[in-house]
Amino acid sequence: MSDARSYSIHALELGPMENFVYLVQDHATNTAAVVDPAWEVSRITELADQRGARITDVLLTHSHNDHVNGVGEILEHSDARLHLLRSEAEFWNRELERPQLHDGGDHIRLGETEIEILHTPGHTPGSACYRMGNDLITGDTLFVFGCGRCDLSGGDPEEMYATLKRLKENLPREIVIHPGHNYAEQPTSTLQEQAEGNPFMLFRDVDAFVRYRMHEHDRTRRTPYRPMRGL
Repeated sequence: MSDARSYSIHALELGPMENFVYLVQDHATNTAAVVDPAWEVSRITELADQRGARITDVLLTHSHNDHVNGVGEILEHSDARLHLLRSEAEFWNRELERPQLHDGGDHIRLGETEIEILHTPGHTPGSACYRMGNDLITGDTLFVFGCGRCDLSGGDPEEMYATLKRLKENLPREIVIHPGHNYAEQPTSTLQEQAEGNPFMLFRDVDAFVRYRMHEHDRTRRTPYRPMRGL
């Protein structure tokens, strides 16, 4: 896994749904990857220009419209490669330009920065998280003190429960998560903070998780999300 000093992560909050769009910049080559280009593509390309970075890659965490409505425009602007999981491409069922399809566990090289792709189904069948060093871009899999809905197209709450359990058990607690939406009082968080205060990571029973995710959470909890202790 690459050293954290080999790259920077720059975040833009764009669109009516408080989406985070990320620009990952490799310091050695000044190449960049855009994660989930959407809404105001000119803001993304202007950020890359300001940072002196050339966009070479586009990474998709999943294919819902609020995360991909800028894909065509960003590919017109940059001769970039489009990366997503094979299972998400099948779910999306869209004719894609210059796609590179991956499986969970694959790695992408951005200059001298290594990016690991984690398959994290639950919000959609092929949802992905992208890990660089001690950072994890989580899309709609894991928010700061929240997680993505499972009642939209492709959602599966039992898969989401298993995904969050794997993240909690298999990743270092000091890893920093960078979510797909700005739904909390803070834009990022450590996995340790999530393991202790994210209600979706506190369940030990899948049926209780499904009941809370599908029926209780949206009726009882409002943004901005804050930590919870116990359920």
